[in-house]
Amino acid sequence: MTNNPWIIRGYEIFALEGEAMLKVEQLAKDVGISKSSFYHHFVDINFFVDALLEHHLHMASIVAEKEMQATSINPGLIDVLLEHRIDLLFNRQLRLHAPRRKYSDVLAASNQQLGQHVAALWLNENSLNMSKSQAEALFTLALVQFFLQIHPSNLNRAWLEQYFHQLNQLGKQFN
Repeated sequence: MTNNPWIIRGYEIFALEGEAMLKVEQLAKDVGISKSSFYHHFVDINFFVDALLEHHLHMASIVAEKEMQATSINPGLIDVLLEHRIDLLFNRQLRLHAPRRKYSDVLAASNQQLGQHVAALWLNENSLNMSKSQAEALFTLALVQFFLQIHPSNLNRAWLEQYFHQLNQLGKQFN
């Protein structure tokens, strides 16, 4: 993970408030570094956003590795999701801005990494009577719903536990 204060703060702003809130002057104030330093590192805001997208792909690989190590939904996977709350919210912003090609490309690349182990974990943990491909299809729909629902104000343990409980109830209806 990068320790560049510009990237760290910009990634958080993008995740919580969206690209429109990335203002060089505010970033400089937040990180306590001059605006000229920003332009020295990134040339302009477009290059900076590209660096944030690259950082997200790196973070997605870290999250995916941790997802693969989870042996249960709760606490295992939920702990990973909470630890990487900002990464999930960044991914949400990519979904909101998916009509823009560079966002949809990064979203597709991060989606190839994220959640691959989660459907199998969920299916195994709930002993549902459906094939892996059926569970993956249901989970894909649930994932879309997940990103439509998450928000900085609700992405917490209680909400995640409720989300997975509802997903389990839905899965049982297919048995």
